[in-house]
Amino acid sequence: MTKNVLGGVLQTCCTDPLTGFYRDGKCNTGPDDHGKHTICVLLTQEFLLHQKSVGNDLITPRPEYGFDGLKPGDNWCVCIDRWKQSYDAGIVAHVRLEATHENALETVPLEVLQKSARTN
Repeated sequence: MTKNVLGGVLQTCCTDPLTGFYRDGKCNTGPDDHGKHTICVLLTQEFLLHQKSVGNDLITPRPEYGFDGLKPGDNWCVCIDRWKQSYDAGIVAHVRLEATHENALETVPLEVLQKSARTN
């Protein structure tokens, strides 16, 4: 059983668009996931633009990879280091704790994730 950061069963992050390193809708990770796509976030325009500015373009469609591009309001499994990079710059994409893989705690303390959690 894969666990989330709260110790419960890892919940689905999003199926439309289909997210996750393994494109299973969950922020699962494994040895081949070098980016650690473990944190489920609600994307905002500010977060997407910041990520693009630091070289992680999540907006532009990449049909050759089956990637339609993301928009504000989408939920997405983001690389934990990339999320932290934006967080450290003062830009917070709200976290869905129940859909964030426990592996994220190796990079970001639970208290920080809880402060950044979605409230609705």
